[in-house]
Amino acid sequence: MKLNTVFDNTKNTIMRLPELTKGFLKRSLVGYYFSAPRPREALILTKYWIMNWAAILYWIGQSIVKLGPIGFTRALIKHPWILILLRVNGLSNRVARDKTGVYHDTLCMTVHTVALGVINELRNMLFDAENLVIFEDLVPYDIARGMGLNCYMLELWGIVLPLLVSDASLQYIDEAENSGMNPDACSLPKATVGMVIKGQTPKGIAMVSSNLPCDAGAASYAFIQRAYGNIPTYRLDTPYNFYNERAEQLFAKDVMGMINFLEEHTPNRMDWDRMRKIFEGRNRMLELEMELWEMSRVKPTPLAGAAVWLSHLWHFNVSAGNPTSIRHYEKLVKMARKNLENNIPATKNERYRAILWNPPFLHFSDIFNWAESTYGVVLINDSMTYNHHEPIDTTSPETMIKSWGKTIMQGPMVRHTRGPAENYLDDIFRMVKQFDLDMVWVSNHLGCKGGQAMNGILREQCRAKGIPLLILDYDLSDERIVSHDNMIRQAEFFMENVMKAKRIDQ
Repeated sequence: MKLNTVFDNTKNTIMRLPELTKGFLKRSLVGYYFSAPRPREALILTKYWIMNWAAILYWIGQSIVKLGPIGFTRALIKHPWILILLRVNGLSNRVARDKTGVYHDTLCMTVHTVALGVINELRNMLFDAENLVIFEDLVPYDIARGMGLNCYMLELWGIVLPLLVSDASLQYIDEAENSGMNPDACSLPKATVGMVIKGQTPKGIAMVSSNLPCDAGAASYAFIQRAYGNIPTYRLDTPYNFYNERAEQLFAKDVMGMINFLEEHTPNRMDWDRMRKIFEGRNRMLELEMELWEMSRVKPTPLAGAAVWLSHLWHFNVSAGNPTSIRHYEKLVKMARKNLENNIPATKNERYRAILWNPPFLHFSDIFNWAESTYGVVLINDSMTYNHHEPIDTTSPETMIKSWGKTIMQGPMVRHTRGPAENYLDDIFRMVKQFDLDMVWVSNHLGCKGGQAMNGILREQCRAKGIPLLILDYDLSDERIVSHDNMIRQAEFFMENVMKAKRIDQ
């Protein structure tokens, strides 16, 4: 019986060799060299490949020293998903392949900064677990860092892992569904709940969640609290209609309640001077990002794609105000300005300008690389990045709390999934005008019922305004729902039948 099993496994592996080889060539440095890059780009990617591995090896050595060989081994056994993070260079390979010049460099640099940020999160998780405070992903660390707390974002790995390996979240999604979570719910909360139930996340000394961004996200914390037992929890309650003074005042009181809760359940106290510096850093990042967007209005754009959306996804949501994040945006702006001043486009193939609306294609972020190289579709911005926040008023503790509260209430997804339909629609048409777009892509996440409910209204308004609209069916974290090939077929059908576009190689 065992021999039959070994034979079957060997046979299956042999049958999959073409697929495995293709995947290896797509992810590995050797595969990148086989794609015949220009010598300059090959050197840049190799430099960042080495820098990423140097940072990883340094963290491994640091972990062995601090935890001991046995302690580090136990940590890897408890958190097996850490091994997936070692494949970060595969992401660099995929996003930078076929790119040249400054565009190529910004993509390598962006992935590198995320890799460094991920390593720092692992340090927080493993080296100071007894002082860890857990945060929901829509409640940034800013306030907690003003208090000097050690933070852990519970949904973080449900976002990062599928970007690296497309099927990384499947076992956790299945675990959540088998434990009673609604199969129709968003797959990101399911992946998070699955990790918690399997015991692959730290417990922490306190937890902060909210009613954001959607029902599935908010409901997931009932499962999480049950799995964690008696962990003290504070839930921020964002008003449904939040564009008014009364809502801003109410939420500011709620944020102060969160601060009082954290002071009660942790040994730390708020340091308003430190808080002010963090908010000043966030304001500086906002200023730099606005400058970046202003440059991207130029046709053809000097910078696009993952350099824009991945930078915002990490640096504004995980490490806003951090000096390393500020430096990253300063470099991005400098590099984009260099392209702009020398009349060098991000890509020589820009034919169409697009935005992506709704959450990104976590398990198939490569689709925009494909669209760019196949049809010349350049991703200018996306709904998780785009905002029109005001800078945080750092005059006093009261103004800081109120301004930060407004930023949270108008955060990614939040302002588009709450309140009247205008909250969802107006930003789309504002972006079309601001960036002179040729089309709108809507990632029609099958687990997001609120977003699906808006599709009919959006179709009508885009038809009336003459804006080509692609509503692309997919699932945020589960590639089994809509395959990558199916997603490409949807995009191909739209480009060839609606846009009448020809492939670049034709």
